[in-house]
Amino acid sequence: MPMEITKLSNQGQITIPQALREQSQWQDGQELIMINLGDSILLKPKKTFTATKLDDVAGCLRYEGEAKTIAEMEQAIAEGIEASWNQ
Repeated sequence: MPMEITKLSNQGQITIPQALREQSQWQDGQELIMINLGDSILLKPKKTFTATKLDDVAGCLRYEGEAKTIAEMEQAIAEGIEASWNQ
């Protein structure tokens, strides 16, 4: 695996050599995730999620029991927030 060398600019920027961009199939504007590994940094492409609608995912969170009212849900949220403040 050939090694490429680049320099860090005074603005904290680097240029990824063209050969590596082509090999990774990264295009202009590609968003990258940087992971600190201690003695090195790993660059990974940020994967985009496909758009979904509520109907596509609504069944994945099964709830058994009587349906809650909006007021009951709002009360549960308020209690959760209050509990997190009092920790």
